[in-house]
Amino acid sequence: MGGWGEFLAAFSVFLLSHVLPAQPALRRSCVAALGRRGYLVLYSLASLEALAWLVAAAGRAPHVTLWELAPWHYWVPNLAMPLACLLITFGLGAPNPLSFGGRTAGFDPERPGIAGLARHPLLWAIALWAGAHALPNGDLAHVLLFGGFVGFALLGMHMIDRRRRRHLGEAEWMHLAARTSFWPGEALLSGRWRPTGLPDPLRLMVAVLLWLVLLLLHQPVIGVTPLPP
Repeated sequence: MGGWGEFLAAFSVFLLSHVLPAQPALRRSCVAALGRRGYLVLYSLASLEALAWLVAAAGRAPHVTLWELAPWHYWVPNLAMPLACLLITFGLGAPNPLSFGGRTAGFDPERPGIAGLARHPLLWAIALWAGAHALPNGDLAHVLLFGGFVGFALLGMHMIDRRRRRHLGEAEWMHLAARTSFWPGEALLSGRWRPTGLPDPLRLMVAVLLWLVLLLLHQPVIGVTPLPP
């Protein structure tokens, strides 16, 4: 298998690897059979394998140019990735019962933390990464790849919101989400949320380290320098 056939197959496997485990009944069955830790390890390995295949398949797909690369295109991901790293490091493990991966304990609806800036910080980090990388990769396969990630992240946010709203009930949902933002900065601009205190210096340090690691590994792993010429 090769060309567009491989790309479509890889994309389908990647989507199924995320859509199927999101079904509550199937996830409960897997957790019961494998244990929570076993399920998370197996799911993470399968997701990484599917992602690696998808990226490789995009590189092997026929090259169809949609736009020519310009030097300024390099700046878009270089400016976006530090923001994505901040969303990741401040979103992981933060009290946030309104998104996946967030814990309920410690969440204060009056001071929602990162959820005040973006209710789904990890998914927004994916959307930001993918959208920024689409510009310097102007061939059809990579535009479909990165555009698919943006669509996947946005769809995931809407699905999580609907599921949490149904699970919590309208009144509780409105109470918890009152000072949070679906679109980044939405609550800040409307005056519903104001940041309190200074950002966690440890998370800031981790964000910088994550950005540096991604920057340094980009050429050895991906084969292309991310730095502007």
